[in-house]
Amino acid sequence: MLHLHSKLPAQGVTIFSVMTAMAQRLNALNLSQGFPDFAAPPALLEALSQATLDGFNQYASGDGLISLREQLAQQFLKRDQLILDPLTEITISSGATIAIFAAIQALIATDDEVIIFDPSYDSYAPSVQLVGGKAVHIALSSADFSVDWNQVKDAINDKTRMIIVNTPHNPTGAIWSHQDWLNLIELMGDKNIVLLSDEVYEHLIYDGQKHYSALSFAELRDRSIVVGSFGKTFHVTGWKTGYCIAAPELTKMFRQVYQFSSFCAVTPVQMALATFMQQHPEHIEELASFYQQKRDLFNSGLKNSHFQFTPSQGTYFQNLNYSVIRPDLNDVEMCTFLAEQHGIVAIPISVFYQQAPENLRLIRFCFAKKDETLERAAAILSAV
Repeated sequence: MLHLHSKLPAQGVTIFSVMTAMAQRLNALNLSQGFPDFAAPPALLEALSQATLDGFNQYASGDGLISLREQLAQQFLKRDQLILDPLTEITISSGATIAIFAAIQALIATDDEVIIFDPSYDSYAPSVQLVGGKAVHIALSSADFSVDWNQVKDAINDKTRMIIVNTPHNPTGAIWSHQDWLNLIELMGDKNIVLLSDEVYEHLIYDGQKHYSALSFAELRDRSIVVGSFGKTFHVTGWKTGYCIAAPELTKMFRQVYQFSSFCAVTPVQMALATFMQQHPEHIEELASFYQQKRDLFNSGLKNSHFQFTPSQGTYFQNLNYSVIRPDLNDVEMCTFLAEQHGIVAIPISVFYQQAPENLRLIRFCFAKKDETLERAAAILSAV
């Protein structure tokens, strides 16, 4: 008999897998997991086919194709007037999650503390736990999911080694203001703390608001790792391609670990993305309005429903409050109820917390869907 000990004994199957399996079992409309049900841009798919035919089928450099890194550098220059060195500051990764994992493995040691804002993406805390660190959870305001900066100040101590920020925020859709960043900068001061900024929804900002990258602040430039996702931006989540941007010294530490977790991202995918970004800059320029139209379509279909909501500021997720419909059900029970009785699947927000508020009555829907899918979903929910 083997006598082995799990490093994550309390960790079960992710909620995304659970709810997608439920949708498949019940043949229910699935607005739970965050992926589009519409096709990627035809020119991008053609670029992938051409890349394979042109022979880009072997290992790429572990740091990523230089052509794709150069396109990213141009993106940050255009949007943030930020000059990046593609060779020493940009790494292409096999998705954003592995980049987050590698960054934590590279920079966090046993007993280091990492501040995480709840609700939070479910990979953060396990990644900290696996390296022997301690995740310090701070709950965002239940009203508008803003940060209580006094709590952050109280949580920072000599063991604090990292703060993880996610803006636009999954699962709430909230975004950080310029003042939020200034508050963080003041609290970090000259302390030995690194910032991990998850910006995978960076282009999905609505109602004329602005995305602020951690890298655009001089005080954070040399102590930040920014992670992004091509999958979210180009409707190809299954391509599992992301990136990590950091100052040269942090990039060196990141690459030391990343090379042993995933040597390189998929070569033809990188080539296709580089080609498409160069030839179709309008895709990113139009992305916010594209998704805002979908958000508004979904929300307009709910105007006569009993759900309450505030339009999402960013991401492609919309939270709905069901407290006047079934206050007797917690959010997991409500999602099960909707799946079994109404044929629609959502994600309960409580699973993104270490300790969720008792009165939490929020569920998350993905609006990265065809218009007809959103109209059908809104009709179903309006009948609840």
